[in-house]
Amino acid sequence: MSLADYLAKKYLTADASTDNKPKKRKRKDTTAPSAGLIIAEDDVLGWNSGNANGDNEDGPTTVSGNSAEFRKAKKNSWKAVGTQAPSNADQAAADAIIASAAAESNANRNADEDEPEVLDQDGVLKMESGAHAGLQTADQVTAALQHRQAAERKAFERMGAEAAGKGRETIYRDATGRIINVAMKRAEARRQADEEQRKKAAELEAQKGDVQLAQKEVRKKQLEDAKLMTVSRYADDTELNKELKERDRWNDPAAQFLTKKNAGKSVTGKPLYKGAAAPNRYGIRPGHRWDGVDRGNGFEKEYFAAQNRRKNVKDLQYAWQMDE
Repeated sequence: MSLADYLAKKYLTADASTDNKPKKRKRKDTTAPSAGLIIAEDDVLGWNSGNANGDNEDGPTTVSGNSAEFRKAKKNSWKAVGTQAPSNADQAAADAIIASAAAESNANRNADEDEPEVLDQDGVLKMESGAHAGLQTADQVTAALQHRQAAERKAFERMGAEAAGKGRETIYRDATGRIINVAMKRAEARRQADEEQRKKAAELEAQKGDVQLAQKEVRKKQLEDAKLMTVSRYADDTELNKELKERDRWNDPAAQFLTKKNAGKSVTGKPLYKGAAAPNRYGIRPGHRWDGVDRGNGFEKEYFAAQNRRKNVKDLQYAWQMDE
């Protein structure tokens, strides 16, 4: 089959005789708009669905009246289009939908009509928010706002303390809206503060030397013993005499003649170096593991030399004054 034959078969048709042309049904031209339902066919082709008031049979069908007239008109429109009419179940469902829509529209219309207008004491129409309706000046808006705030304040004052929330604890929420337990948060913060304080105290204790820790233990023991100690202490108190004998004094001339039980041990109980060692301003003797090499920068030597020089100058000044 050639292209010309295909186009002639599919798209070219002979003109039908004017005698067999069906007559169009005449419709009354109604200028007034219809108050009924407008049902547009889904299978209408083309950009324009037709004029509702024209003579086009394929246009939307306007039906007014009860459901029987609607079904009759719908059946006629389906016959005109050439489609099959729906069943009784589909017609019943369509009737139910139309009836519910009409009832809902009537209920909304009646509710709008029956809603009373809100007027204030001066007879001015008020909106739902409480503001006056219509155009107003700035002074009127300010006065209305002040009046509404005063009314709200009076209503709040008439409320009880329980309803107003007076004396209640503030409710805190996080970013997700969950309630934060304030007591638990405070306890956790207190626990963290105690933990930080304990860590700081432990760091300070670690920075102290063995002698300082030993002195602290001695003072603690003295406080414990003071609970059982008498108020008055006499010369025959053995504990007091023992404490005074063991006390070291830098200017004691007879200290070298005293023999101590712990002469070879430090305050902490560790053994000391038994040989000769250079003195220092703190009076700390080297330990028993010292190899005898002074690794200082010479400050201790210069310190004692300056002390001795100052003492010698003072003695010479006194001697010169006595000679004069």
